[in-house]
Amino acid sequence: MARKVWLAVIFGGGLFFSFMALLVVGTYSAAAGLAGGGSGGAVRLAKGAVPDVYQPIVQKWGNLCPALNPALLAAQLYQESGWDPRAQSGAQAQGIAQFIPGTWATHGIDGNGDGKADVWDPQDAIPSAATYDCDLASYVKNVPGDNTDNMLAAYNAGAYAVIQYAGVPPYAETRNYVKTIRTLEKSFAAPVGAVAPSQQAAGAIYFAQTRIGTPYLWGGEGTAAQGGRFDCSGLTRAAYASVGITLPRVANDQWNAGAHPGRNELLPGDLVFFANNLNDPRSIHHVGLYVGGGYMIDAPHTGAVIRFDRIDSTDYIGATRVTQAGAAALPVAAA
Repeated sequence: MARKVWLAVIFGGGLFFSFMALLVVGTYSAAAGLAGGGSGGAVRLAKGAVPDVYQPIVQKWGNLCPALNPALLAAQLYQESGWDPRAQSGAQAQGIAQFIPGTWATHGIDGNGDGKADVWDPQDAIPSAATYDCDLASYVKNVPGDNTDNMLAAYNAGAYAVIQYAGVPPYAETRNYVKTIRTLEKSFAAPVGAVAPSQQAAGAIYFAQTRIGTPYLWGGEGTAAQGGRFDCSGLTRAAYASVGITLPRVANDQWNAGAHPGRNELLPGDLVFFANNLNDPRSIHHVGLYVGGGYMIDAPHTGAVIRFDRIDSTDYIGATRVTQAGAAALPVAAA
């Protein structure tokens, strides 16, 4: 009750924008001291970036060769199947790593040592994806340019095409594939040093703050037919759409739209997420827009209104600093 009264005083007294200014300016001021380079070293997976059941094997096999790293391998698996071990495409690509039968026959390995190589078993398919990547990297090691980019291009277009064109082939699909995986890689890697501020954050916050007090609607996207009402991910999606960035519709898909700053590195405009399992981003059930000072603007639940809420709770899994490239790289960006 005391918290509700305090918020009522803020809004009723006309101090809303002063409150917002204090949060935003204070948070940016505090964050100014976070800039600086990292120490380098091996790539580590960001906390909660990979479902916990797969994190150890991705971390292990992602270090198989110099052209590969755990975040890159995670980005490939996410792009290929969205972590679905039963995924199957129209082209008969199968499993979490989306091997076609012919490629699996020559590159599938028994990763878990149970005596068989099973494309539907992630304990086999993930090691197989890593070894296949590294095989491709060795095939194109003498090709000019970045070996990792050439490896990814070979995965998409074949090693012969990379050798023939002396680098990433001029195929739109292949170039987009390389760009997408390298962009998604950032959302799976633990940041080294400060994460660059979002240039669109202020506009996203402005959109959200103008919706304060609007009643929550499950599935709401703010349409006229819905009375301008939102649910949590509908609000964050609309906030970033207002500054030209298209996010997926569902909260756990929005998680991979950029890098993941730590709790003490948050800046206004970051998306903040809440999950049932803090080691599994697929269990994310809520998202809000951080505004500083430990607060977010969010659409909480049925019966509530869009409002300020504190972010510190037992189900806080982490944050994402949205970028245009990060959002565009998501497999479901247009969903």
